[in-house]
Amino acid sequence: MCGITGIFSFNEPASKSLLEQMTDAIAHRGPNAYGYFESKDKSCILGHRRLSIIDLSEGANQPMQSACKRYIIVFNGEVYNFNEIREDILKYSSVDFSTSSDTEVLVEAFALWGKAFVYKLNGMFAMAIYDTKDEILWLFRDRLGIKPLYYYMDEEIFAFSSELKSLNLLRKEN
Repeated sequence: MCGITGIFSFNEPASKSLLEQMTDAIAHRGPNAYGYFESKDKSCILGHRRLSIIDLSEGANQPMQSACKRYIIVFNGEVYNFNEIREDILKYSSVDFSTSSDTEVLVEAFALWGKAFVYKLNGMFAMAIYDTKDEILWLFRDRLGIKPLYYYMDEEIFAFSSELKSLNLLRKEN
């Protein structure tokens, strides 16, 4: 079990301190590592709490960037066929995988196939992928909704988390 959080602000820079509080609120979901990503214009910030299961190295920590540096992912779950997807990626791309993590496979699959990559996945997952070039935030969840993904949206922000308690912090901000 890991935990993901994020804020996408439509007008002003997103609050990194709020995202850190949101991520801390789900610290029990990932005691092994945590990390943050902040877009250049600060409109998108992502957080991750990691429970290390596959590839225990620091290189597999999240948020993780694609080899082309365009995409950033935060991921919670398990994709059972990630090794097969890795082999498919290598048929069409010269990506040099630096980890044995499923997260790296997912971000590279998105880089190669776009949002259609999700149809290749067999597993339970919730993830967010940010496109740093087009400044688009994508959220994906497994077909059965096994891995939780809650969201909040108003005229100022879109926010998401693996648990509602992170989103409850938004009420204190407003």
